[in-house]
Amino acid sequence: MHLEIITPDKKLFEDDVKSVILPGIDGSFGVLDNHAPLIAALKKGIVNVTDNLAARHNFNINGGVVEILNNRIIVLAE
Repeated sequence: MHLEIITPDKKLFEDDVKSVILPGIDGSFGVLDNHAPLIAALKKGIVNVTDNLAARHNFNINGGVVEILNNRIIVLAE
């Protein structure tokens, strides 16, 4: 699946990934391939990403929104 993490200033990350853990306002949740379509609000926290080479990446965000559709994840972060 393809992930983009975008802030008002720049694009923080764009690549194909195996999994993503996001800080939802009602609790953290994970996303894997073929996840159901979803739009969710995010709170301040860490976005944990595991790429296709099993490398882990962490991004601090101050909230935002995520859209998941057709194995494409777009995080609009503050």
